[in-house]
Amino acid sequence: MNKPIARINLIASSIILLVLNIIFSCSNSNNKSWQPADTIGVNPIGYNLSCPDRKLILPEILHEISGITVIDSSSVACIQDEKGILFILDLLKNEIKTQIVFRTHGDFEDVTRVDSSFYILRSDGTLFEIINYSSPDFKKKTISTGIFADENEGLCYDKANNRLLIAPKLNNGKGSDFKKKHPIYGFSLSSGKLVKDPIFKFDLSKIKNFAVANEVSLTVKSKKKSRGSEPDIMFRPSAIGIHPITNKLFVLSGMERLLFVFEMNGTIEYIEKLNPELFNMPEGIAFFKNGDMLISNEGQNKKPTLLRFNYIGK
Repeated sequence: MNKPIARINLIASSIILLVLNIIFSCSNSNNKSWQPADTIGVNPIGYNLSCPDRKLILPEILHEISGITVIDSSSVACIQDEKGILFILDLLKNEIKTQIVFRTHGDFEDVTRVDSSFYILRSDGTLFEIINYSSPDFKKKTISTGIFADENEGLCYDKANNRLLIAPKLNNGKGSDFKKKHPIYGFSLSSGKLVKDPIFKFDLSKIKNFAVANEVSLTVKSKKKSRGSEPDIMFRPSAIGIHPITNKLFVLSGMERLLFVFEMNGTIEYIEKLNPELFNMPEGIAFFKNGDMLISNEGQNKKPTLLRFNYIGK
């Protein structure tokens, strides 16, 4: 065989192997034979979480990435939990094009965009606002929310109600009103104050009952005061976001690698266990206008990643 033909055959073989690798990496991950890409593994909320449509290995400075928010179709803003820097990431080039310093060191957990401003959430509930971020004369503002919880990790913009939603990782509420319930608080952008009562108080027992009724594949644990077992769900929000098309509330519990979806009246609609090989430590969630979803993962003992899942609406 002459060298040009051998080279062509080698290239063709490499392309075939690459295509097969892509196909089987998606199909084997959910134990189903291969189907067309627009239907394989799609769950009731419109995503195939077994096979991202794009995966970026993020720059090492984002190893501790803790929050993301979409700016436009080709860029997102990111924070990491040790440095008070907002990173503007170019998705097409996978490189940081701008860094905005808003604080020194701290425990920064999430970020969201409201028009031309960014809001960054610190673990203690303090918000840092960057006003007119694209202007060389941008302003910075520190906001004390007075939130009643520690270890606040989730932040998103609720456009319909002109407020920010803040999700604590733990339930610090006292009394029967909060027993086995997990609150999410609201910060009104109109009044600049924390809404008096929690916007949501998710009932952990109802979430577990939903998991049982819908046969969600989860590990189980023994009940303390009675015989039997129940799904091992702690519900520790690490990121939250509102879907731009369905208006559902998405909640990530990073340490459990669980995704929850709720109606805006608080009713649980969906739970999915995330593959740890793909979701190393899910700490950020955001949506494009068309419904495509981004989930960011801290590096931990691997590389930090940004996963894109195309939305396949009903």
